[in-house]
Amino acid sequence: MPKQPVFPGLRYAMKKKQTRREKFLAEMEEVVPWTRLLALIEPHYPKRGARGGRPPMPLETMLRVYFLQQWYALSDPMAEEMLYDSEAMRRFAGIELGDDRIPDETTILNFRHLLEKHALTERLFVEVNKHLADQGITLRSGTLVDATIIDAPSSTKNEAKARDPEMSSTKKGNDWFFGMKAHVGVDADSGIVHSLETTTAKVHDSQVWDELLHGRETSVWADKGYVSAAREAAFSGHDKFWGVMRKAPKGGALDPIDADINRIIAMVRARVEHPFRVLKRQFGYLKTRYRGLAKNRAQLFTLFALGNLFLVRRKLMA
Repeated sequence: MPKQPVFPGLRYAMKKKQTRREKFLAEMEEVVPWTRLLALIEPHYPKRGARGGRPPMPLETMLRVYFLQQWYALSDPMAEEMLYDSEAMRRFAGIELGDDRIPDETTILNFRHLLEKHALTERLFVEVNKHLADQGITLRSGTLVDATIIDAPSSTKNEAKARDPEMSSTKKGNDWFFGMKAHVGVDADSGIVHSLETTTAKVHDSQVWDELLHGRETSVWADKGYVSAAREAAFSGHDKFWGVMRKAPKGGALDPIDADINRIIAMVRARVEHPFRVLKRQFGYLKTRYRGLAKNRAQLFTLFALGNLFLVRRKLMA
């Protein structure tokens, strides 16, 4: 004899265990500054026309779905599928199955294009950092500078029969990579990303520097790829520390004192890897999702904004 059907909401309420997804979404629900971010987007969001017609999806629903895409590395079609499949995601998005419309993949794509068109993801990044500053998580004295390679699909089995022309190849160690780079400035104290720049992969890390500093640093920290006598001289002062890894002279050995300094620098610099780990391990962002630098750059601003919130969520929830 078949079981009597149970209302989905009642079944959900009777659950005895909270899943990791539910715990994560509950944390992010609490730490995302929804009011500030919605106010930023609202002037650009379409309104219902004077002649009526089908009203647009609620703005908050679309922003929540967009964030779900970033946290779970979902394409537009997969985001729609997961809203049908996952009760936890529907609840986070404020959607009740059977009562509310679920945005289809085209609606989800159009919302992303809206953010890209008005450069809103960069403003979201800035607004999140302003929110963190208001919560007492402000920039301190030091900045960690680094870059990470983001792979792009190298296959030519696509409609254009070609690789993305805005991506390029670079060699790291003995391996070659094809894609782009995300260059970041990270606060040495809190570990949050305060500056972001993107380039094609072949651009050397050291070519992006000034864009990553906020200008009030008393210390900067970076690996050997950023060694520069001119920059070191410009940063000199009794209250400043040049925390760029020391390099051995060509054909010579590294001085023991410099080796000790490098060990100290390495311990401080380790924090710069935390935002990259969040994007690549926590959010599953391993490859570019779109063609061209502009769309991927827009996504990276959102990812690092959400990554900042994730990194300091315990402080925000305390």
